[in-house]
Amino acid sequence: MPTIFSKIVAGDIPCYKVAEDENFLAFLDINPLAKGHTLVIPKRETDYIFDIEDQEYQQLFLFAKKVAVALKKTIQCEKVGIAVIGLEVAHAHIHLVPINGIYDIDFKKPKLKLSQEEFVLIAERIASKL
Repeated sequence: MPTIFSKIVAGDIPCYKVAEDENFLAFLDINPLAKGHTLVIPKRETDYIFDIEDQEYQQLFLFAKKVAVALKKTIQCEKVGIAVIGLEVAHAHIHLVPINGIYDIDFKKPKLKLSQEEFVLIAERIASKL
């Protein structure tokens, strides 16, 4: 059974797309810890990030780096934090979260509630910096 992320890749579920190429997709997390919280995924469904073949793994992180650079240019923050947890969706993904302190990437924190217009604007602004 395809994951929610595979359904997003297939176009069956919409997303706030930030970046895409033939192998990877970056889109805003709909339950963000911070404005600009972005998920980066391989289009090929693999549950565990460390099961990804070496070349694809390297390319995934290089793709995530490009997105993180654009994210930092868009959202005022000290750094873009990175987290890979892998339990919430059985499809490897990287969280890119704008942070100003070490506790800004705590997943126990309440999630932001953003309007559709805010999501669209943030995604467009990040994409424009790529």
